[in-house]
Amino acid sequence: MTLPNAPAAPENGTGTPLVLLHAFPLSARMWACQLDRLPGPAGEAARVIVPDQRGFGSTPLGDDEPSLDAVADDVARLLDGLGIERAVLGGLSMGGYAAMAFARRHGDRLAGLVLADTKATPDTEQARANRERIAGAVEARRSVSILAEEKIEEGLLGPATDPDLVAHVRAMIAEAPPAAVAWAQRAMAARGDSLEVLAGVRVPAAVIVGEADTVTPLAEARLMTAALPDAELTVIPAVGHLSSLEAPETFNAAVRALLKRVRG
Repeated sequence: MTLPNAPAAPENGTGTPLVLLHAFPLSARMWACQLDRLPGPAGEAARVIVPDQRGFGSTPLGDDEPSLDAVADDVARLLDGLGIERAVLGGLSMGGYAAMAFARRHGDRLAGLVLADTKATPDTEQARANRERIAGAVEARRSVSILAEEKIEEGLLGPATDPDLVAHVRAMIAEAPPAAVAWAQRAMAARGDSLEVLAGVRVPAAVIVGEADTVTPLAEARLMTAALPDAELTVIPAVGHLSSLEAPETFNAAVRALLKRVRG
């Protein structure tokens, strides 16, 4: 694995370490509200850390073959660099896939687990083919314009989303580097089934899903909740796939409840 000059991840607070992994094809900027509010007024509720996954934001792509295992190992190295032995790890969508890969490869370093708007089941053949179609298109064009043409933000957000938030998400998508988009699509397409991994998780977990999420719907959230030995499910009414952006206070309340369980 070669990932040169990975920048320091933004962080805030001094409490329980909480690493949040962003969705595709966004960046750590999607966690601005969580970074600001989850530590609490005195900063003691959580030490929130929001890295850009490889190729997105300010993190270089490196030269590994596409694999969520590489992303999971990046998180382990991030913890090493920060001197953190165990952390609560959370991920939304693609970030959830990476969090489950971390649970499989570095499960002893989990203090808690947040899985938001994600799924433990693998892609269908049709979904894999679509990911490769998009990866090939962004490589051929050297542009992520296909994401705008197909208006993927409309599939990520609930039907009643504020237009300003739609514009914000559209802008984050436009910032995604083509090479990172192609790499991430192929990494997600290659992932396997993680339900057995979740069955082996021995720390408190929170599963969060938007009621109107059509990308990773409620049925997938229920599967993960059933597989995890100690999980609480939060269904957020009237929001879609990006629940942390669409309903940040409800999302944050679910994370705070998990942090309380982790602290005992």
